[in-house]
This record gives sequence, structure tokens and C-alpha cells, in this order.
Amino acid sequence: MQVRHEQDVAALRAFNRVYTSRLGLLDAHLDQSPFTLSEARILYELANRDHPTGAEIARALRLDPAQISRTLKRFADRGLVVTRDNPAHGRHQLLSLTDQGRAAFAAAESNTRTAIGALLDGLPPTRRARLLSAAQAITRIFEQEATPRPVLRGLKPGDLGLVTARQAILYTEEYGWNGDYEALVARILADFHQSFDPVRDAAWIAEMDGRMAGSIFLVHGDEPDVGKLRLLYVEPDARGAGVGKMLVAACVDRARAVGYKRLDLWTNSVLSAARSIYERAGFVLVDETPHHSFGQDLIGQTWSLAL
Repeated sequence: MQVRHEQDVAALRAFNRVYTSRLGLLDAHLDQSPFTLSEARILYELANRDHPTGAEIARALRLDPAQISRTLKRFADRGLVVTRDNPAHGRHQLLSLTDQGRAAFAAAESNTRTAIGALLDGLPPTRRARLLSAAQAITRIFEQEATPRPVLRGLKPGDLGLVTARQAILYTEEYGWNGDYEALVARILADFHQSFDPVRDAAWIAEMDGRMAGSIFLVHGDEPDVGKLRLLYVEPDARGAGVGKMLVAACVDRARAVGYKRLDLWTNSVLSAARSIYERAGFVLVDETPHHSFGQDLIGQTWSLAL
């Protein structure tokens, strides 16, 4: 865990070095303007807030109030900002930009837009799209203080391929399974699609922060009163957030609503986290058999839940 932590720290620091260098954040003045980075951010807050106080800006930017005070004094000396008493709080003053301050902000904004536009225009379309997607993801991560809650949705085009790919990749990385497992998942999902019965079958995709976090499928079997739970999986970074429990609960609830008398599933003993979820949901182990599959010696297990 310590090695993984150090690697994560190194990766984020490497990103910081590239990011600050490419955007010119280390320059004495930002985007050929007369303002430093911190001054430009304070100017931005003044232009986009309705008569803020220095304390509000300090909290928003997580800057030392004394630094904010010194910057505001420089702005006032240059005729960029004016203050007036705050009737709701005698010790705090309300801030606003002067005409000169608004002109300075407009010029700084124009310079920044030009600089960022040039950076984007210098990238090929595919790299530009990846950069913008990553930037949006980073923004969402830092703006969400709490862990995003998982939500469930139905299938949409592309999900079957994504589920196949993600399960194949994860089980190879975590358990050393070979391509036979990917082929099995592909066949299961192809059969699910081709023989889909909207009355007896269903599927759920779990999403967290707008991206796939897991999946589960309810599939009809040869016996009309018995349904099958298939292909439960949860992304590693979503584990511990209740995704697996939510997916299994949705599948069990639908199986009851459909009228199944029993819900069966097949898994392998090595998948201990999934087994724990099944046990907590009331499934009981009814059979286990050693087998050699996916390049590994495994113990296959059948679990069943009376509905």
C-alpha cells in the first residue's frame, strides 16, 4: 500500500509540473497581463461575485486573508477596486470593481482565452478531446467533496461491449484469467441480447460520477420459475461504496416482481467479495465443483436464493 501511495503521489506531482509549465502558471505575470496568478484569480472573483467581502474571497480561493488584504490594497491604489461599508457587518467592507478594474479584467480575460485557445489549437483533435475530457473529470472530482453516490440505469448502446471488455481486463489483472473468460462473457451477452424477453430478463448498469461502475444481469433459464443472476462486477475504485449490494438488490427485487420462485447464480470461490454480497442477500451455497477454466484451477460454486 505504501508503494502504491508513493506512486500515486509521484503521478500527481508529475501532472502538476507539466500543467503549470504548459499553462505558463510559473510566469511572473499571467498571459502577458500585469497580474500574477493569485492577483488574476482575485480579480476574477471580484468580477464574478456580487459585492463580495475580502473574507469571502479568501475562503473561496483558500488564501491567507492577509494576502487578500494586501492584494486588495494594491488594487485600490491602482484604482481597480472601491469599497463601501457593509450594513450587515460593520467590520467587513463590500468590494466592487471600478470602470478601470472592469476594463483590466476584460483585458486579462481576453489574454487568457487567447492563450488557452492557442494551446488547444496546437493539439490534434483526438488529444484535444482527451484533454478536455480529463479536465472535466478533474473538475468534477475536486468540486465533489463527498463520495459520489452510485445510481442504476438500464442498458444503452455500447454497454454490452464495455461490460465484456471491463470484466475481461479486470479478471486478467486480478486473477490471471485468460481470453477464454472474455469469450465466455461475450457469448453470454450475445445470447442475452438475442433471446431477450422484456418480461423475464433485465439488466442494470451502475454509474458513479457519470461513468460505469459495475453491472448485473437477470436472465431467464430453462425452468420457467427459475431466474439466473449473471455477470455481477464492480470497478475497483467503486468498491466499498455499496455498488455490488445495490446491483444484487435490484436483481433480486426484479426477480420477485417477475414471479420467479428461485434465483440461481454460478461463480468461483476465488471471487470472495462477490460471495460475501451473495451471502448477505440470502443466497446459500448448494454445490461446488473443481474445474480448470480460463487458464486456472478453480472451484466453481452454485448459489441459490428462494424467493
